[in-house]
Amino acid sequence: MKYDFDTVYDRRNTDSIKWAVGEDELPMWVADMDFRTAPEVLDALKRRVEHGIFGYTDITDEWYAAYSGWWQRRHGLRMEKEALMFCTGVVAAISSIVRKLTTPNENVVIQTPVYNIFFNSIVNNGCRVLENRLVYENGAYRIDFDDLAQKLADPQTSLMILCNPHNPVGRIWSREELQKIGHLCKVHGVTVISDEIHCDITEPGKEYVPFASVSEECRYNSITCVAPTKTFNLAGLQTAAIYVPEPFLRHKVRRGINTDEVAEPNALATVGAIAAFNYGGDWVNELNRYVSENRKTVKAFLERELPCVRLVPGEATYLLWLDISAVGKSRPVAAYIRKNTGLFITAGAAYGEPGDDFLRVNIACPRQTLLDGLERLKRGIEGFAESGRGR
Repeated sequence: MKYDFDTVYDRRNTDSIKWAVGEDELPMWVADMDFRTAPEVLDALKRRVEHGIFGYTDITDEWYAAYSGWWQRRHGLRMEKEALMFCTGVVAAISSIVRKLTTPNENVVIQTPVYNIFFNSIVNNGCRVLENRLVYENGAYRIDFDDLAQKLADPQTSLMILCNPHNPVGRIWSREELQKIGHLCKVHGVTVISDEIHCDITEPGKEYVPFASVSEECRYNSITCVAPTKTFNLAGLQTAAIYVPEPFLRHKVRRGINTDEVAEPNALATVGAIAAFNYGGDWVNELNRYVSENRKTVKAFLERELPCVRLVPGEATYLLWLDISAVGKSRPVAAYIRKNTGLFITAGAAYGEPGDDFLRVNIACPRQTLLDGLERLKRGIEGFAESGRGR
């Protein structure tokens, strides 16, 4: 491989949220990679830092072109310059949009188990969470479209937040599934916010489908939130974009993010994004192959050493969804594992009640770190079962 994903870097004492843990603890929870970003991105950031002046920063034509070029080349979606807006983050964008496009006590539909901050963005803005629970059958997830149609038909429902690809279950929604979602939302007057931040981390040979690319109904009734932050490990740069093809909806979103003061970049935010999208393609290809091998390593380990834990098949993200229904509920299991082995992983209940039989594990780390985590997971699961706390 051209790029290095095997070196273990010490991230302690770097103000890392992920690594703010005990000396003997191993964090594999928050969606933050333990890989250095692409060398091409580092070089661009170094050149900007060496300039030494960090005044107010504007969005340039190069920034628009970088986003448009990446999505055209990688995902077959042409993003028009006028439809793109800078934002400091996808979460900031979603919260601002919910605030701008709803009134208190309206419903926002989400498909649980799902990224836990969606709940915060809804509830903190005075709205109600309406769950379209995903159906888990035979070790895989599907959408309950009858339930979705019923939830969207509620007159109090004004928004749906779609996770595409889905975090934490790892599904890449098909074109047909997305088209059906788009049609139902259009029929019932519900606007779609599509969070596509995990779109570039996919299994080799797999490709995600941008919601806005599916149909005219999807394109002109949606707001797409994207960023280089998950793909290139740049969350600390606070850099993202919002894509809104429909002019009136775009105006509302633009007013929302400007009112909330989350529409201006810091001095490195555009530099990192431009370098990533213009020069980081080969690095992402190798990253995906490495993460895929990590996924295979976990699957083989569980089948050999922990058959009571099942890996839910996933096509995207570097976050694995483990079925621990044969062991116990997620919060006590995760707490026991951390206390007794130091492995810090996420209880599935954080993503809604349907996630309570699962654990989420971040495998975006060097193989050596992953193997350490798996051995700790084994000790923790076996110890929990032996303690009599399990099923």
